[in-house]
Amino acid sequence: MTEAEDRKPRSDEARYDPEITSEFAIPQGLDVPKTGGESETTSEFAVPEGLQTPQPPGAEPEGSAFTPPRTYSAKEAPVAFTPATGVPLVSLIKDAPWQDRMRTMLRMPVTERPAPESVQREEEGGPAVPRVLDLTLRIGELLLAGGEGAEDVEAAMFAVCRSYGLDRCEPNVTFTLLSISHQPSLVEDPVTASRTVRRRGTDYTRLAAVFHLVDDLSDPETEVSLEEAYRRLAEIRRNRHPYPGWALTLAGGLLAGAASLLVAGRGDPVVFLAAAVGAMLGDRLAWLCAGRGLPEFYQFTVAAMPPAAIGVALTLAHVNVQGSAVITGGLFALLPGRALVAGVQDGLTGFYITASARLLEVMYFFVGIVTGVLTVLYFGVKIGGELDPEAALRVSEQPLLQIAASMLLSLTFAVLLQQERSTVLWVTLNGGVAWSVYGAMRYAGDISPVASTAVAAGLVGLFGQLLARYRFASALPYTTAAIGPLLPGSATYFGLLSIAQNDIDNGLVSLAKAVSLAMAIAIGVNLGSEISRLFLRIGSAGKRRAAKRTRGF
Repeated sequence: MTEAEDRKPRSDEARYDPEITSEFAIPQGLDVPKTGGESETTSEFAVPEGLQTPQPPGAEPEGSAFTPPRTYSAKEAPVAFTPATGVPLVSLIKDAPWQDRMRTMLRMPVTERPAPESVQREEEGGPAVPRVLDLTLRIGELLLAGGEGAEDVEAAMFAVCRSYGLDRCEPNVTFTLLSISHQPSLVEDPVTASRTVRRRGTDYTRLAAVFHLVDDLSDPETEVSLEEAYRRLAEIRRNRHPYPGWALTLAGGLLAGAASLLVAGRGDPVVFLAAAVGAMLGDRLAWLCAGRGLPEFYQFTVAAMPPAAIGVALTLAHVNVQGSAVITGGLFALLPGRALVAGVQDGLTGFYITASARLLEVMYFFVGIVTGVLTVLYFGVKIGGELDPEAALRVSEQPLLQIAASMLLSLTFAVLLQQERSTVLWVTLNGGVAWSVYGAMRYAGDISPVASTAVAAGLVGLFGQLLARYRFASALPYTTAAIGPLLPGSATYFGLLSIAQNDIDNGLVSLAKAVSLAMAIAIGVNLGSEISRLFLRIGSAGKRRAAKRTRGF
């Protein structure tokens, strides 16, 4: 047989049989059992032949590890599974506030974020990445030092980066450290910069100015170059506080006097004057300690002593006034409501490290106040001061006077926070509404003080968020001062008084009530803000994608 004949197919049937030329063809003479035309299982998860696994009666046969769960049905897939058409995209309204748009994009993976539009602020050859990152960190530093929540600081930093065309950026905010990373592409090395926040100061005027700068940077119709942004940022840093030191001291005294009228429920000029003088003395002593470089813990301890000393002195002199109202009024000017609200807000939005640090700071401040007041009360009880813990049960109710006192308290609190003069009136009205709601629920409706406080704080957060959206600014200036009338000053004082009189059980119960009221304030403010974003379409960015939680596993 020639070589050509050897290459010729032996039959017409073999010409169309692919097994003759396939390297996987079965040799002739080897009998292989037929499997009904199905492909052989070659997976490493296949059950070996001859190994029979026991099956309960009526159970379905067990397959490989890739077999769908027994409760899963391809025809009737539960809503928890990703649909075949994919996850619907989050719509971003262009005219929405930059806070909402940046929060929505920060919660997306980097690959799903929409590409930034053409930016008119780019310099020739593209933006200077190190300078943009430095500007971003400086803006974030001012916001974090001013008491802004970590979520809003991250949103502002992300907005600045996108304004200059840096879309693949990841900001990271902790209590004292800011960092941001920019990766131009998947094959290039990332550029990372960080900045430490060492000094903190309460100046909501400066905070509002930074928000205006970020708003202008995010506006496509506003031309702001890098040099112009640096110039405006330097002006914000150089600006002096809107209120002088003597005005802050006077505002602290008026705040304490208004708080004393609020808890006493009656207009007593002696109580008002005593509480105001004690708070102003405490404020001056705290300024003296700050000038000597003492930590804030000792500043709070020293500032809490004069109001307590004046209240004890009035009681020892048998003056017909409520010494407890004087001491409680002095405590209102010291309670760290701003840091408490910011800490709880960070915890609720998923920034647990920052929230832990803020709440630890609040705890140290509170312990400092407790130390100062408890020291004075202890010596006052030892020398014969008849301070009555049950005085809290004999509070007279004068709604109009209490509403006026609450509004004065919110106004002076706004001055202490260095707010813009244009926001003082709004926050004053917001504080009056908060106390009116609390008083109606607590005294007229006889509802739990914790529930009443939470509802009133929720309205504060709701109205504050609406005002912030209307003015395209931060919500802190409209909410922090308004919660002043709701702070648990009386519960704190009576708990400390019980401990000073060796009634530890009642003292701890009263302090636990104070903590519950503080948490109700913080959670209520945050819940009111979230409700405004959830249900109101005014300036909202469509559906705000929430962070995916672990649900405990």
